[in-house]
Amino acid sequence: MREWLDAGLLAVPVAVNISSLEFRSEQFSEGVQAALKSARLDPRYLELELTETVLMRNAESTAYALKELKAIGVRLAVDDFGTGYSSLSYLTRFPIDSLKLDQSFIQDIVTGSDDAIVVSAVISMGKGLRHRVIAEGIETLEQLAFLQANGCDEGQGYYFSRPISAQQFASLLEMQCQQLIVNNGVIPFHHDTGVRRP
Repeated sequence: MREWLDAGLLAVPVAVNISSLEFRSEQFSEGVQAALKSARLDPRYLELELTETVLMRNAESTAYALKELKAIGVRLAVDDFGTGYSSLSYLTRFPIDSLKLDQSFIQDIVTGSDDAIVVSAVISMGKGLRHRVIAEGIETLEQLAFLQANGCDEGQGYYFSRPISAQQFASLLEMQCQQLIVNNGVIPFHHDTGVRRP
């Protein structure tokens, strides 16, 4: 991220998956701060992804740790949302920014399955709680169209891009900068980054 910013490329947040072991470390918050300082990176460009299982393990200490991280200024996301604990109380108790809807719900949303109802409800709930909702595992135009029609904020998946290296992603960001100049600062919908607004 620091290299991309120094090269004058578009600033996009980088999401990092955090394991239970990392999150429970007493030095985790300090380590995040040190990494941001070392990279001279604004904390808003870092999003930490935690699963429901990690979040719900000792909820009281989790709430404290999340508040510490929010005080630093990083973003917090629930990864694989819908596959862990059934209690939704943590959505109002924890300072979460984003819900990443698990790809298992996306696979059959256009075939008339109950997953479409669940996805629509999660999007509505997330927006009501002022969380960004990100659909994982989008592979088809039909899935994307359903998510757009239901107000999903963002999506990721093979429909947009297979996993790519940091260097390849930098090339995509460079193309975006060129398009911004051509389009007077307006990002066209069809940009091909791995995570984007549908």
